[in-house]
Amino acid sequence: MAEHAGVSAKTVSNVLHNHPYVSATTRETVEASIAALGYRANLSARALASKQTGFIALAIPGLDNPYYSELASHVMDAAAEHDWIVLIEQTRSSEAMEKAVVRGPASQLVDGIILQPDAIGDADLTDRFAHQNLVLIGEAAATASADHVTADSTAAAREVVEHLLEQGRTRIATVGIRPSNRANAGELRYRGYYQALERAGLGVRTEYLAPAERTRRPDGAAAADHLMSLPEPPDAIVCFNDLLASGVLARLRERGVAVPDDVAIAGFDDNEESRFTAPPLTSVAWDLEALGRRCVELLRARTGRTDGDHPPVRTVVGHRLVVRESTAGRG
Repeated sequence: MAEHAGVSAKTVSNVLHNHPYVSATTRETVEASIAALGYRANLSARALASKQTGFIALAIPGLDNPYYSELASHVMDAAAEHDWIVLIEQTRSSEAMEKAVVRGPASQLVDGIILQPDAIGDADLTDRFAHQNLVLIGEAAATASADHVTADSTAAAREVVEHLLEQGRTRIATVGIRPSNRANAGELRYRGYYQALERAGLGVRTEYLAPAERTRRPDGAAAADHLMSLPEPPDAIVCFNDLLASGVLARLRERGVAVPDDVAIAGFDDNEESRFTAPPLTSVAWDLEALGRRCVELLRARTGRTDGDHPPVRTVVGHRLVVRESTAGRG
């Protein structure tokens, strides 16, 4: 191919790997030769030569949640800069599927894995798989012995409740945010909720902690029915995510409950839908671009390293509270 294009083999390689330091004219010449010769990259040969597969895995609960689909997009963008293709595994938060991701034979077919471990424990992650290139995301991974990229859910929840308290709300309920014996997202957000109420001199009312079997709109609607049927309904509801909050908003509208006049609503994730609900939803926005990029950076840093053991790295990405009409009103 280099001979056909009249350039060096290195220049052809630079074009194939989309390196920026190639002139437009040279790139066009090489691409014309590629087309003329019908060249297709031999990925198997490339993997043998580099001892890398060219693939990484992203194992997440499911793409039907806008949070994970947006995260996947950012991971794919960052991975493309390193010529990696991202394979997506939907675990559905299943212990068996999460174990298969990190300990099954398929783990040897990728250069690294980005995993949200919702069901498996630290012991499974410590004895994970041979090549050691594992990055964990989410709150439940806080004690695992692997690189970990997360956000501060406790601080974020505390900020949401403090905002509601500033709006004069005192009967603040939750949906899907409850205490747990596992340091998962629900537990960590509950800690922030508890801290803010404690500082305000308000205790947690257990009847205001509405469970959610899943974190989808129908579960939010069912929780709204439960909370609004209480003898003293809440004047604010903090939902585990925006999908639950969307369900709560829809059900309150059906019941003739004014938001935010009667009840203020807030969520987490700030997905696109949140800007277009009626009314627009106050939500915590995570820096998913930074989260995805950092995961890929950590995998790249460990790929191919043979210079001894390196302790795991923990990274906390930023967040911000986006205040909209569902808590602050039109003013």
